[in-house]
Amino acid sequence: MKGIIYVRVSTIKESQTSSLERQKRELLHLAVKQGIAIIKVIEEKASGYDVDREGILDMLSLFKEGNANILLIQDDTRLGRGNAKMAILHQLLKWKIKVLTIEDQGELSLSETDTMVLDIVSIVEEYQRKLHNVKIKRGMKKAVAEGYRPEKNLNWKNNAVGRKRKEVPVKEIIRLKDTGLTFHEVAATLRGFGYDLSKATAHRRYQEFFQENNTDSNRDI
Repeated sequence: MKGIIYVRVSTIKESQTSSLERQKRELLHLAVKQGIAIIKVIEEKASGYDVDREGILDMLSLFKEGNANILLIQDDTRLGRGNAKMAILHQLLKWKIKVLTIEDQGELSLSETDTMVLDIVSIVEEYQRKLHNVKIKRGMKKAVAEGYRPEKNLNWKNNAVGRKRKEVPVKEIIRLKDTGLTFHEVAATLRGFGYDLSKATAHRRYQEFFQENNTDSNRDI
């Protein structure tokens, strides 16, 4: 088991330095007790109401990259206060990160209110995902109704595994955009048809197409 220790105080007063040291000492003791190998100790002096703290962002990056799977904190208020705390906790639970605290002498025990809020956030996020998928499907249907025929553009269909797909279909990006879809919907629609395409790439290719055409037109004048 690999863990990260996170300690925080809200002010930069010299008197708070001893609090940071005490938190680290107690959390290192908890890590030894639980048999956890600590890969990093993160400490910062910042308000708990701010979510864009360097220490928090560093911690989340390490968890996202799979470098650790346990977080050790003094108590849940060290993560943050108010909405900031709930947002960070939601992300940690989503990644299945175990949170251990000195206060609970083990796994974090959430209050009924916090549990309810996190449940609501999860439900809303799930419905947002469903709405997103419905929007993509609607975009795909609209594209087909407007004359888009994916079977004419996918060279991987019925071919051997490992065969490369064709380059991004610029003409299809233009055609889909002309139907009123956003670049996000254009990219999602083409991904549904097998193309590895991001919103940024769709937007860039769209702009490049018209820039090249305008250049060619100017040369003919």
